[in-house]
Formats: sequence, C-alpha cells, structure tokens
Amino acid sequence: MNMIRLAKSLVFLALLVSVSAGASAAAADALPSWNDAAARARIVAFVQTVTDPRGQGYVAPAERIAVFDNDGTLWSEQPAYFQLAFAIDRVRALAPKHPEWRTKQPFQGVLEGDLKAVAATGERGLLELVMATHANLTTEEFAAVVRDWVATARHPTLKRPYTELVYQPMLEVLSYLRANGFKTYIVSGGGVEFMRVFAEQVYGVPPEQVIGSSIATEYEVRNGKPVIVRQPKVDFIDDKAGKPVAINKFIGRRPIAAFGNSDGDFQMLEWTTGGSGPRLAVIVHHDDAGREFAYDRGSHIGKLERGLDEGPRRGWTIVSMKDDWKTLYPAAQR
Repeated sequence: MNMIRLAKSLVFLALLVSVSAGASAAAADALPSWNDAAARARIVAFVQTVTDPRGQGYVAPAERIAVFDNDGTLWSEQPAYFQLAFAIDRVRALAPKHPEWRTKQPFQGVLEGDLKAVAATGERGLLELVMATHANLTTEEFAAVVRDWVATARHPTLKRPYTELVYQPMLEVLSYLRANGFKTYIVSGGGVEFMRVFAEQVYGVPPEQVIGSSIATEYEVRNGKPVIVRQPKVDFIDDKAGKPVAINKFIGRRPIAAFGNSDGDFQMLEWTTGGSGPRLAVIVHHDDAGREFAYDRGSHIGKLERGLDEGPRRGWTIVSMKDDWKTLYPAAQR
C-alpha cells in the first residue's frame, strides 16, 4: 500500500510540475514582444497570483478590473497628441467656411503652419480648436468624420497611419489580461467619442469600456430623426485627479491594475494601488529615441517626473521601452 501511495504521490507531483511549466510557457507565449526581464515577470506574477483560486491573493473575476491610459501608453503621442492632429486637419478642411479664422488665433497659426503660435494660446486656444472642430455635429456625423480621418491620415515623421502606431507589447498585455478574466478599460484624457471609433478594432476594447474627456451633448429631433448633438461646451476633462473620479463614476469598482505613462496618470495609479490585496501599477517610460521618441521630465507632451521619482518606492513597475520591449509596433505594419 505504501508503494501505491508513493506512486500516486509521484504522479501527482509530476502533474503539478507539468501544469506549472505549462502555465509559465503560456505566459511566455502571451507576451512574446517583452524581454524576459523584471517588468514582464512582475506582470505575469501578478496575473498568476490573482487568478490562482488556491492562493491568498485570489481575486474574483468580477473584481479583475484593469485600466489603461491611451496616449503614450497604448499608442504614440509625439510630436503632438493625435487628436490634436485631427483637430488641426479639421480646421484646414473647414477653413473655407470660416474666413474669420485667417486673422484669429489659434486658427491663424494652424492655417499658416505656425504651431508655436498655436501652442502660445495655451489651454484656452486648444479648447477653442476642439470646440470649433468637434461640436455642432451629431454623434453619428462625428464618428464618420473621425473614421474617415483615421483611414487616411499619416503621422508626420513616422509616415504610418495613426492606428498602426499602437504598441505591440501593450496589445499583448490587453489580450493576456482578458484571457485571464480581466475586464479592460481605457481611461484617457483624449475625447471619448474620438477613441470609441477605433478602440474596439484596434485594442479589442468595446465603446462602453472607453472613458475619456467629453463635450456637452443634447438630445434633438432633426428631420423627424432623434439624434444626440455635440455642443461647443466642455463637459468633463478626464485627466489627473479626474481619472479616478471618472473610474468611480462609470465603472463603480476600484481597479486592481493600472497602466499609464505620464504624471497625468499619477492619481489613477495612486488610487488603484491604494486598495487592499494584490495591486499592479505600470508606467511606460519613453526612453527609446532610436525606435520612437525619448522624453520624460520637462516634456510638453507626456511629462513624466513625479512618477519616475515616486513610482519605484511605491512599488510601481517602470517599463523601459528600450530595454523591456523587443519590438514597438505590430510586425505586419512595420
């Protein structure tokens, strides 16, 4: 009988080792664009911890919420936010109907190609651009305009469609989390209806799981058809402290994982890791000038200072694009 029990124990141990090896292999297969380094290991370890029903760190599927910033975290953001490029193209397209723009900033700067003049108008000027180019359309009309722009616009220096400038390693993280019972949300300072046009196709994130900045909308009946019309008025800015507020409002659960790249994401990561149980906070550090752009402190786009200083001592993971990612963009689109 002792020999039989020993044999059964050995078989069980072999099965356990096999399952463990299989899980490790599956994790490696799930994140093939990541180098085998500390950042990837922490992501994998976290997922294994929260999905192991026998462990103390197990998290029920309903609580497996992961949130992702968009600009600079899921796709590139330099030399200007891609939605700003969209607004600039819209100004040029609409200019014939607005002769007053030729002598009024920031529109004059856009039409003359003087982006320094546009930047000099600050947040007020940028809001003027957004209001003038994003409002007075129905939601369906706006989505059609964005869809047409995404299909034809190209990045000024990388010469690729903007939707091809998504990070392959982050696409793998999204898929890996969803395969392990996570619900993935985008929580971005970008316009919510701008991102919803492409988020499902590009990221696999459905429109109801996209949270972003918004302008006011109103219900109308036009030509006998009920529509939602976008108004020239800001409704909500989803940035900095606004991110956890929006998560609480629209999701109703504190995430257990958060991914960002700038100090605009700091409060979202802070709130996520402030909960009990296993938590994961990841900052994508743009330090790869050879393949993309290198920037952090002092950058006018995607400034990362507080996150670099405080992240490590808070237990947050800093991902080096240069050292941790084998490739940046999807191979078929390079």
